[in-house]
Amino acid sequence: MQGWQSGLLSQWLLNRREFVLTITIEQFDEFNKKFDEAFNNNDAVAVAAFFTEDAVQVTPEGPIYGQEAIEKHFADLFTQIHISEHINKTDRPPHPIGTAGNEVWRNGEWSFTLQGKSGGPIQLKGYWSAINVREGDDWKIRMLTYNLTPAEAK
Repeated sequence: MQGWQSGLLSQWLLNRREFVLTITIEQFDEFNKKFDEAFNNNDAVAVAAFFTEDAVQVTPEGPIYGQEAIEKHFADLFTQIHISEHINKTDRPPHPIGTAGNEVWRNGEWSFTLQGKSGGPIQLKGYWSAINVREGDDWKIRMLTYNLTPAEAK
């Protein structure tokens, strides 16, 4: 390959990567918005729909395996508490895993207000990391890990 051909190919690949990255960022902005809505609606079925069937959610209490178990976890949780003002922020653009363009890892921070039956409201926040995979035209969560940031001492 001639030098100028190599340069054109490199530029084409760079432009393609930037185009794909831009689309992916926009897709995940919309993904985060819908994920927040599902939480704010306290809708366990809608929250679980963001996960793959074989997903794992790693919580401070331990892992939850599978979309069905994740749905049950949130259904049980939403009978005990009400979540509002759920906000998911991504720290960086998604990072591709491999070369197929069907897997990425992301990380960021989360926050929400929790209202219990006998107390509250309580503001909670923490950090998360996720592996997302493309299923058809949709992005799904294969693995989600989060922590809970301790409350500041008063």
